[in-house]
Amino acid sequence: MITSQDELGAWLRLSLTEGVGNDATRRLLAAFGLPTAVFDQSDSALRQVVSARQARALQQEPEAWHSLLNDTWAWLHASGLPGVQRAILTWGDSDFPPCLLDIPDPPMILYALGQTDGLRQRASASCIAVVGSRNPTPQGAQNAHAFAQALSAAGLTVVSGLALGIDGAAHEGALSGAAPATLATIAVVGTGLDRVYPKHHLALAHRIAQQGVILSEYPLGTPPLNANFPKRNRLIAGLSQATLVVEAALQSGSLITAQEALEQGKEVLAIPGSIHSTQSKGCHALIKQGAKLVESAQDVLEELRLPDPFKSQPRSDTGVIPEKEPGLLASMGFDPVHLDALQARCGLDTASLQTQLLDLELDGKVTRLPGGLFQRMARS
Repeated sequence: MITSQDELGAWLRLSLTEGVGNDATRRLLAAFGLPTAVFDQSDSALRQVVSARQARALQQEPEAWHSLLNDTWAWLHASGLPGVQRAILTWGDSDFPPCLLDIPDPPMILYALGQTDGLRQRASASCIAVVGSRNPTPQGAQNAHAFAQALSAAGLTVVSGLALGIDGAAHEGALSGAAPATLATIAVVGTGLDRVYPKHHLALAHRIAQQGVILSEYPLGTPPLNANFPKRNRLIAGLSQATLVVEAALQSGSLITAQEALEQGKEVLAIPGSIHSTQSKGCHALIKQGAKLVESAQDVLEELRLPDPFKSQPRSDTGVIPEKEPGLLASMGFDPVHLDALQARCGLDTASLQTQLLDLELDGKVTRLPGGLFQRMARS
């Protein structure tokens, strides 16, 4: 863990030096030891390890380096929320998650906010990524919450990206399911830790910091740049034993996380959905390619060969498979359905049908979708 301003300055300077990425940094540290020693080397010594252009860049102080150093040192020692820790972790630190050292492009620096001591105790075998669409169906958001809640209650730490939609629901579910004093969830973000993106998740971020950790590889002040979010997905996969995709369109960033997991030799699991739903197309594609189809939290635990604390409970308690119900719900099925089509199925007059739909909607059993559509909600 970073303990001095000089040490922090050397790591920041390395990370800011243009054209010197993580791969070149690994070679430099292997040759010269600590980052402070890198900047004591002559041009000829540097050229033995990196290119001439990189050697020249290392001999020049990056613009805004001093101001970033001062801001970062102040952030590291600032008093924030009670019980929330701040840490800056680098490759040589014992607290750096060892599972991230095994991925193809490990981050040079990790900024951590929350229960940072818990990172030492969590190996990737204790973590599962839960990811999906930023624009999920109501059922998809409910599935994410239910699965994350059950998996968290089973002792797993849920890893996701703090994005709108499935990510947010997964973090919420993990926080509600975790036992006290356990690391409920890890949020890997694509901005500096001095800002929360999206702003809608500010309160959620504060709660994660109280019973989880927020991680970033990006310096303070980094805005939400589009390129950063696909890149951080390798960390979500790297921290986890497996990646569960709840809902995803064919072009979803969640499929990037799934691909990263596969390339890292990790398990990929997917929840199937309606064949008519755009948000299910990505999951169905993953299943066709060999991802494990899962219908409940028990399925996930069985696939990962983990103990199932819910084995004696009914399946619907921890998964999302509902018991069969009679009447209007049975007529609806689980695909979105238009009022006219539903009326043709059940034979109710318009007034009676609308009244029953309203009652079911208020009870949380049915949700109203754009375009005059209704969809039955599976109860967790």
